[in-house]
Amino acid sequence: MSAKTKAEWEKLSSNLNFNNEAFIDGKFVKAKSEKTFDCFNPSNGKLLTKVSSCDETDVDRAVKSCRKAFDNGHWSRMSPSERKKILLKLSDLILKNHDELALLDSMDMGKTVSDAFTYDIPGAADLLSWNAEAIDKIMDEVAPTEKNNLAMIRRVPLGVVGAVVPWNYPLDMAMWKCAPALATGNSIILKPAEQSPLSALRFAELAAEAGLPDGVLNVVPGYGETAGKAIGMHNDIDCVSFTGSTEVGKYFFEYSAKSNMKLIWTECGGKSPNIIFEKSKKLDLAAQLTANGGFFNQGEVCSANSRVLVHENILNEFIDLLKKEASNWVTGDPFDPNSNIGCLVSEDHAVKVKNFINNAKNETELLFEGKIESKENVGTFVAPTIFKDDTGKKEISTDEVFGPVLSIIPFSSDEEAIKIAHDSKYALAASIWTDDLSQAHDISDKLHVGTVSVNTVDAFSTMTPFGGFKQSGTGNDLSIHAFDKYTGLKTVWIKY
Repeated sequence: MSAKTKAEWEKLSSNLNFNNEAFIDGKFVKAKSEKTFDCFNPSNGKLLTKVSSCDETDVDRAVKSCRKAFDNGHWSRMSPSERKKILLKLSDLILKNHDELALLDSMDMGKTVSDAFTYDIPGAADLLSWNAEAIDKIMDEVAPTEKNNLAMIRRVPLGVVGAVVPWNYPLDMAMWKCAPALATGNSIILKPAEQSPLSALRFAELAAEAGLPDGVLNVVPGYGETAGKAIGMHNDIDCVSFTGSTEVGKYFFEYSAKSNMKLIWTECGGKSPNIIFEKSKKLDLAAQLTANGGFFNQGEVCSANSRVLVHENILNEFIDLLKKEASNWVTGDPFDPNSNIGCLVSEDHAVKVKNFINNAKNETELLFEGKIESKENVGTFVAPTIFKDDTGKKEISTDEVFGPVLSIIPFSSDEEAIKIAHDSKYALAASIWTDDLSQAHDISDKLHVGTVSVNTVDAFSTMTPFGGFKQSGTGNDLSIHAFDKYTGLKTVWIKY
């Protein structure tokens, strides 16, 4: 994979064709109402295309297609090894269309195309191939019953799965849901975020090319209050897997209770602590990765280590190192290889982030504010910003900003650090820095979060579960444990 220049990306982008209709029962179709919504490039404000805006009627069409495909067994009862072949082909097709998919996500939601190219698209392909390779290695069980009885405990697909995914990693997040759900034999109705639907629609086309039977994957672009709610309320959907804000995630539990009690899995917000202990001798590396953990993907990351807890004895030294690292982060044109921060997903979201920053300037100490290199006259660019909040109680330290903003909070003891870390409604992830192995074990054991990274930030792998506690959500994405979300256990008794 060779790096491309800004001019090369611009030339490639000028030749893109956008799929802009819903994908139902193996073909692209307009929304029944024929309504559309505008899909903009947030880095320049230009209209990319008008996308079909699906509602309850379209969701119902898609669910019926999913159910028909599930019941006919062409996918659900296909052998795991045969499903694997199709999913591996789909993974290969994603890589063959690497440039196009990276451009779609960059143009749709503002991230740098280099990040989409380097991380997002290979990550999406890897999720498909990993789940495909794992599925024919999952064994059923036999219970130790009494004589003349055989009790087989089988893992079976749930049926129709609704996947509602966010805009920060459009294709990659879709694969967090689709890869394990498809591998286990389910049919899927996928609703991408209205801010970033284009790569999901192209993915549907590639899935058909790979040989996925009609109706197994349906994509319904639309707004959360229409298409998303319709998925949550539909009585013939067996499970919904959602990634997004905590506030919206709660709605899906209401929808389930008001409809058919479908399973609900949520991966929601975070305000992850990154704790720098006095015993850490790697302050240079800690500063470098702290900047990365806060500014990567414009800070639009649920597990971003945005609360930086620093022992008071190394506070000033660490702040100086962090400011130096922050100065290396360039906010600019997403197509420019020199940019490592693009723009935020929309002007509305940028306004929210800027309001957080302006309020923090009045409530806390501003330590660093970067510059914006983009020449576009749009309000979606936000430079990396660092504050010091001595109390850890200001909104910049408690609320999920979802932008390139860090809050430094001093502490004086291990006990105080843990108390500050737990003073949040979220419990998704945490990072700790120390050269004391005993301290590393002790603190990681006491932190009530889904993932603890020691001497790094935001560590994860396809092979390990990703999820949290408290209001960060329910269940786990990634790893073999993700199969639990999309399967049920069936016991078959045979008397002989």
